Amino acid sequence: MIKRRHLAAPATDGNNEMVTNDEGIVRFKHTIMEEVCRLAWNANLNEDTKAELVNKIIPGPKPLFRCCIYKEREIVRERIRLACGQDTSDNRGSDNIVQVIHAACDECPLSAYSVTDNCRFCPGKACLNSCKFGAISPGDVRMHIDPAKCKECGMCAKACPYSAIVHLQRPCKKACPVGAITYDEYGICKIDETKCINCGHCIHNCPFGAIGSKTYLVPIIRDILADKEVIAMVAPAIEGQFGENVNMSSIRATLLKLGFSDMVEVGLGGDMTAAFESVEWSEALKEGRKMTTSCCPAFINMLRKHFPDQYRDNKSTTVSPMCAISRYLKLTHPGCVTVFIGPCIAKKAESRDERIPDNADYVITFGELRALLRSRDMDFEPAEGDYQQASAFGKKFASSGGVAGAVLECMKERGEDVSDIKLLKVAGGDECKKALLMLKAGRLEEDFVEGMVCQGGCVGGPSKHMTEAEITKARNALLAKADDRKILENLKDYPMDRFSMNRHGHMDEELIKKVLGCE
Repeated sequence: MIKRRHLAAPATDGNNEMVTNDEGIVRFKHTIMEEVCRLAWNANLNEDTKAELVNKIIPGPKPLFRCCIYKEREIVRERIRLACGQDTSDNRGSDNIVQVIHAACDECPLSAYSVTDNCRFCPGKACLNSCKFGAISPGDVRMHIDPAKCKECGMCAKACPYSAIVHLQRPCKKACPVGAITYDEYGICKIDETKCINCGHCIHNCPFGAIGSKTYLVPIIRDILADKEVIAMVAPAIEGQFGENVNMSSIRATLLKLGFSDMVEVGLGGDMTAAFESVEWSEALKEGRKMTTSCCPAFINMLRKHFPDQYRDNKSTTVSPMCAISRYLKLTHPGCVTVFIGPCIAKKAESRDERIPDNADYVITFGELRALLRSRDMDFEPAEGDYQQASAFGKKFASSGGVAGAVLECMKERGEDVSDIKLLKVAGGDECKKALLMLKAGRLEEDFVEGMVCQGGCVGGPSKHMTEAEITKARNALLAKADDRKILENLKDYPMDRFSMNRHGHMDEELIKKVLGCE
């Protein structure tokens, strides 16, 4: 009998046992992305070479991590589809960035409630008496729960005097903050696109690598090969992700060597967003109206899909820093292709949102960037210089509290008193949902809500490249080297009066005058 393993790359540890944790899963999917990119760089990506790649990664005749090579090859085929920016075979025509690979989703238990060996088969049978759906019956040695009848009410677990009934919540469902994950009759994970906020938390919580996101490396490579002006926009969260020696100068030099025309700090877009949002906050404060930030796309999706009234009445209309920089680049470099590089899955969905014009053309994660670099046998190298376009406040947009800190800084730079402002900073899906429920119920005491769906903010995003402790240490060292330029002063060199900072692309001349101090 073949020992089943977690979805992992064909890599081994010192005992020749395969790696079976999330690192192995990440390595496996990144290996596929890397090989797909190599084919794209050589203009040799077609159905024949994709089929050859499947056999290269799973050569057989023995399986590496599942029951047979045929299932393994099917999983690789689906991974190749995602790596090419396509839907998986079972999700054709889907608008969702996050998708399930059905072939990989078959190892989790079907029953949410199970009876353990702690069951004493007691005569009282409190569990049986508590069940209103006839789902519990005596088995040979312990009680049995029929998953077809169980309604997952949990009454049996509460009634058992021996705590012998446990709730087995599948990790993908547990990680979803909005209840978007259910299962079909075969136990296959299903994502409700009307609820999904594309946060990507389910992706790294699935121990079988059965959930992934569409990747846009191939069209980026084709645009570079076509000599288009492809400009990289790096998220503020990138500082510290690859260690203290990889600063903005190093990142820019590496991206230029890779084939990008230039690189821009999205922290500069943070400065832009803070400047506009600060005026909105000031006006809302005068009106007694509460507001939320507009930067985290997963938080915005949570508002739009689950709190539509608050989305309409309380959300800032200012674009995200990513969109701000993309619009700036499209104004100053007509015809350019903008590529956002960050830790966020939801940014991919934001870039595809047709309601927000002139946003980033493509979004890739830090992990996808590393796969792209490896496909050219490259890595980051130390570089001289202190390349800086953003203020320290714009750079700190990536951390929980950073957005609000920058907005308050802009208000202070305009001479406003912010001492009495009540601010709520929430990070993590559950905390965001709790804050929005309070806002909906009219019980929120604070004036403004800064919402980030990832713990710790963007630096804790799904594609973070090291542990949070390692990132924080390296990030603090890099941020300490930033100069102390003011936000509004920093923006004087950019034509902000020529492009819209409104999500829907509408120019607001009065708002622009207030931001630029021209009224």
